[in-house]
Amino acid sequence: MQKSEPVRRPREIEEITNLLVVHPLASRLTPLLADMHIPANAVSVAGMAFGVVAALAYYHFQDVRFAVAGFVLMIAWHVMDGADGQLARLTHTQSRAGKILDGICDYVTFIAVYLALAAALSGILGQWVWALVLAAGLCHAIQSAAYEVQREEYAFFVWGRQSAKPMGLDSPSRRGSSSPVSRCLEVLYRMYVHLQFQIAGASVEFHRRLAAMLEREPERATVIRARYRETFAPIVRRWAVLSSNYRTLGIFATALLGAPQYYFEFEIVGFSAILALLLLGQRGRYARFFRSLEAS
Repeated sequence: MQKSEPVRRPREIEEITNLLVVHPLASRLTPLLADMHIPANAVSVAGMAFGVVAALAYYHFQDVRFAVAGFVLMIAWHVMDGADGQLARLTHTQSRAGKILDGICDYVTFIAVYLALAAALSGILGQWVWALVLAAGLCHAIQSAAYEVQREEYAFFVWGRQSAKPMGLDSPSRRGSSSPVSRCLEVLYRMYVHLQFQIAGASVEFHRRLAAMLEREPERATVIRARYRETFAPIVRRWAVLSSNYRTLGIFATALLGAPQYYFEFEIVGFSAILALLLLGQRGRYARFFRSLEAS
């Protein structure tokens, strides 16, 4: 039997908009979806549909009504994005295929919004806007991958969520035990997670060493997890500034100002600078964490 996991994410590492708006709404929606026997993957796709319609609205961002509509539709996507994970955990249907689909839906949403704004801005500022948006999109992908791996790592080592198990600690699927599609998804999943770890500066060796310590010294597991929580919870909360929530707010704010290009410029310069500072702090905490355990 699959081990039950908490339906909601750890509260101590969630940022304020999730705690006050997105997750409460998603938590109200999740049991209704479960009662209707709607699969979590279908919720992910429905959320992506909200995101694509939001992109169509943002194409007309110069009209305040369309900018507001785009923002509301993006909030609806956030709620669905929160509900699909909660639903998967509630119904014990977590899977790598579901994680990949969820990630694809997230990226499709932002790609659609970015393309819509680029198309609208190119008619106002010129074709150079496409280069700006492309650069911003690449920075977005790097920043989001780095943030996601921090949350997954924390959920596994502090709360023991098997669905968030870091790469390098799990065993590859047996070739004869799955379909060609499943094996392709397995390869895709591992490639994506490997990219996440490379971007985030996280070492697979760190995770193996920590997992081995927890297995070798089960009597100290509570102390080790508590020390991990104490060391990493503050910085994971800081990583939340790179979450999609603040991007949604940034897009809306600059659209209301009639200048979404400012958002893309901050994506390249501002968020990238924040990522660099967070990575420096993360590496220092990895080393400090093991030194504190050895000292104790």
